[in-house]
Amino acid sequence: MTTQPAATGARTVRVPEDRDGQRLDNFLLGQLKGAPRSLVYKLVRSGQVRVNGGRAKAERKLEAGDEVRIPPVRLAEEGERAPPAKGLLAALEAAIVFEDTRLLALNKPSGVASHGGSGISYGAIEAMRALRPGQGLELVHRLDRDTSGLLVIAKKRSALVELQALMREEGGIAKRYLALLVGRMPDGTMSVDAPLHVGLRQGGERHVQVNAAGKPSLSHFRVLERRGGHSYCEIRIETGRTHQIRVHSAHIGHPVAGDDKYGDADVNRRLREQVGLKRMFLHASTLEFALDAGRAPYLLNAPLAPELIDVLDRLK
Repeated sequence: MTTQPAATGARTVRVPEDRDGQRLDNFLLGQLKGAPRSLVYKLVRSGQVRVNGGRAKAERKLEAGDEVRIPPVRLAEEGERAPPAKGLLAALEAAIVFEDTRLLALNKPSGVASHGGSGISYGAIEAMRALRPGQGLELVHRLDRDTSGLLVIAKKRSALVELQALMREEGGIAKRYLALLVGRMPDGTMSVDAPLHVGLRQGGERHVQVNAAGKPSLSHFRVLERRGGHSYCEIRIETGRTHQIRVHSAHIGHPVAGDDKYGDADVNRRLREQVGLKRMFLHASTLEFALDAGRAPYLLNAPLAPELIDVLDRLK
């Protein structure tokens, strides 16, 4: 990789072979270690980042040999930034449920963001990089901050590329979640095929709604048990849209218990007071896929968080 400082303090970085196909925003996050994602998007939107001399969008796929102009950004030096809290590091070290030479999987606790930004200094990926300096860890996908469960981190660029390709492929990765939905869902499996559109509210907060202009989104809900008048369900999603399960659940009149964005505030309050549900009851439980063109199968599982098991027990 060649880096040429410019008179303005900007630098130009040539995209190396192993970054071919990477999105511009993710490439910049790797170059500007410690920069919040919001800053990266601002730099791209304002035209300060250039690819081969021209403006580019954050989602642009880079090619090996592309020249990316990166403006001067004042980031705190490693020694100036407070390290991740020891409690966060210990929690994530204990949350590793699988690891091999290519990837590791965390059972991410609720309340921990997948990555830093929007006022959060350290998410799961930054904390894991602090635990494993020099390993070049990359986040394969994201989970909502309040959702617990499987979060996959690539240890090798080749694994990242293959996993992200599988995520774009229909049926490439089988994803299953466990959730407590408010009210009595009908027996059997209910499929929700409703397009989702991501909008921004004042302050930049994302809000998703069912909208014909949105992206195709398909979820399958299956009731496992009835608990206290509510429905403990397994949910299989065929697309991975932002807030998909939460919005589809609310759309059919059975929002996720404890969801303070799309849920039922009165029911959430009762569940908090009566059975101690202090978080959203949504857990990414299973991921199934195969690497090496199908020759290396993976079945990853993350057990339900103890606080959610307690809620189910109290709901009997």
